[in-house]
Amino acid sequence: MPQIAQIMETWSSQVFWLLIVFGLVFFVIGRGMVPKVLDTVGLRDKQIADDLAAAQAARDAADAQEEAWRKQENANRDAAQKLVAEAKSSAQAANEAKMAKVQSAIDTRMDEAEAAINASREAAASEIEAVAAQAARDIAKQIAHVEVSAAAAKAAVQKAIANG
Repeated sequence: MPQIAQIMETWSSQVFWLLIVFGLVFFVIGRGMVPKVLDTVGLRDKQIADDLAAAQAARDAADAQEEAWRKQENANRDAAQKLVAEAKSSAQAANEAKMAKVQSAIDTRMDEAEAAINASREAAASEIEAVAAQAARDIAKQIAHVEVSAAAAKAAVQKAIANG
């Protein structure tokens, strides 16, 4: 079989060219291109890491500014609430003073009105007694044909009112 005898000659030639091609591929790609690609990937990773670090620093600075703003806002809110509470307190004190003054005036007027009512009541009671005494004298004169003195009629009317 002639093919088996030629196998060694063709095989050794193929192995030779295979080693040459793999050698070229190794040196061109492995030694030339791969390091450049790895350097580019490394630079890209470094740039990404630097960008992430800068973003984190910016975020931390923003968080610090936000926290300072929140503290200032809370302090302003507390100050505003204190001012409102003071205003309410002073307004309430002013209202209480006005109410006390008005209540005093009302109490004075009530006392004056009660005194006037009592005076009117006493005047009305004495007038009623006088009218009743006169009516009793007139009735006694008309019905019994008896003349009653004004003092006796007044005493009788006062006694009837007291029992009454």
